[in-house]
Amino acid sequence: MMKTVKERLETLRKDMKKNGQNYIFFTTADSHMSEYVGECFKEREYFSGFTGSNGNLLVGDKDAYLWTDGRYFVQAEKELAGSGITLMKMGSSGVPTLFEFLEKTLESGDVLATDGRRISVTNGLKFEDVCKKNGALFDFSYALQDSLWTKRPMQEFGNVWTLDEKYSGESTENKIAKVFSEMEKKKATDFFLSKLDDIMWLFNLRGCDIKCNPVAYSYAHFSDGKILLFLKNGAYATEISDYFRRIGIETRDYETIDDYLKKQAEHTNEKRRILLDFSANGYSIYQAFSKLGEVENFENMTGLWKAVKNETEQNNLKNIYLKDSVALTKFICYIKQNYEKERITEASAAKKIDLLRQGIPEFIDLSFPTISAYGENAAMMHYEADENEDVILERGGIYLVDSGGQYHGGTTDVTRSLILGEVSPEVKKHFTLVCIGMLRLQNARFMSGCTGRNLDILARAPLWNEAMDYKCGTGHGIGYMLNVHEGPQNISWQKRENVAEAPLVPGMLVSDEPGVYVAGSHGIRTENILLCEKYAENEDGEFLCFHPLTLVPIDLDGILPEFMTTEDRRNLNEYHSKVYEELSPYLNDEEKNWLKNVTKAV
Repeated sequence: MMKTVKERLETLRKDMKKNGQNYIFFTTADSHMSEYVGECFKEREYFSGFTGSNGNLLVGDKDAYLWTDGRYFVQAEKELAGSGITLMKMGSSGVPTLFEFLEKTLESGDVLATDGRRISVTNGLKFEDVCKKNGALFDFSYALQDSLWTKRPMQEFGNVWTLDEKYSGESTENKIAKVFSEMEKKKATDFFLSKLDDIMWLFNLRGCDIKCNPVAYSYAHFSDGKILLFLKNGAYATEISDYFRRIGIETRDYETIDDYLKKQAEHTNEKRRILLDFSANGYSIYQAFSKLGEVENFENMTGLWKAVKNETEQNNLKNIYLKDSVALTKFICYIKQNYEKERITEASAAKKIDLLRQGIPEFIDLSFPTISAYGENAAMMHYEADENEDVILERGGIYLVDSGGQYHGGTTDVTRSLILGEVSPEVKKHFTLVCIGMLRLQNARFMSGCTGRNLDILARAPLWNEAMDYKCGTGHGIGYMLNVHEGPQNISWQKRENVAEAPLVPGMLVSDEPGVYVAGSHGIRTENILLCEKYAENEDGEFLCFHPLTLVPIDLDGILPEFMTTEDRRNLNEYHSKVYEELSPYLNDEEKNWLKNVTKAV
């Protein structure tokens, strides 16, 4: 019989008492600080029952606390119910951060344990500091025993494949040369990479080790002109081994990384200067390198290079987003025309859009599990439909679908909210304000050098004017045949600790997704993906703009034109005109007539 969360925590606490541990910390990460992780790394989920992608769990000998952000407040309250775990709503008034809480709670002699491989260097140093201040011991050698998580899944490794230059647009050799050039500028002897999507981009590789993320578990070490790449033995074919040899890459088995780092410290006779991104590497790796010499916190240069899509990538993305938009538009047409004729549920609707994407020849996988949510479920930003508690789409509510695909040629992400029958004027007002904000940001013209923090107000102002807000950022970067969430660019009004603020530059992708989330009632989100481009250059400087890659109609049944300015209506009408022009050649006559009607001028 499967244990409850309470029972799991009781078993854990017995083990803590035996080992003299007062607190154990579990986070949402693997050894690469990945956002999405394999099943075997979901220790926080196992001991809390909370399934969101972001959460920190602190288990004490009597109490337990879970910190998560505004995207998950509604979901976390539901999933933590009855567990005895206190929800700490990050960013809410009066709620201390994890480290503020520890500073007030830890006592002299306490032992705080965690797995140093699963926390970032940044957080490891904070744990170290707060423990020192309070006279507590920080034990980062903790490793969860199999006896405490019975039937724990094994770490999965899939096939690794190379990316042809018709997709990458740049050779691996050229990328490697840029790395060594940057190391030379910094007078660094070593540069170590743990971030999976950075490694995949740098070596023009892709894998399938994490669901919906085409990455392979790996590490890369650049040292004294040599390159060492750690990949799982047997995960790649002979021709890839030849490819590695041809460009001067030595490979080692992924699972030998710990021994390798230990031996490095034992055999070095000189002090080294090591570049290590503290936000993207595990604390245990930092500890190993600190024995070799000076470790400098250095934001991965590969992250910025990866974020700026080259001409080949941009052209492929435009092609893929058009095909993806056609699939989603066909899906919307189906839902709007059939939800009263057929029994369509959240789960069956998700399967429908997933199948439409799978029909695109370039399809590889979904870019994240489809969010298919009706009514009050849509207020949970990252809700996932459950076939055992399936909700029927019916008249009198809003249906939200947030979905995307991984393709040969790009990664997509798009959200639309659909009005099913009659809804209240208040809901329509919310829908209209979200639409206004999304289109104002999409149509922005701005100076080169602006970050997303300069632009966030364009999307958020229509809601702020009504004393409303959404508890998340407005936009995130998008990978290219890689992770659906990618930095360093983002759009948010807040300066977040340890989160870099990167200026937007031509070639970057960013999502544009304001929303309204009313617990117990409804959720609305409208999301387009935008490509940053050059707009103009004159004596006042360089100006940038956005090109919308997403071409999907916005449901006019939710629009109240009286809340829109003349410019807002023009934004919507011009966008819909472009949607019809671009998509209509790929639709059948019935779909084309439907699209013409739903993109008419307001």
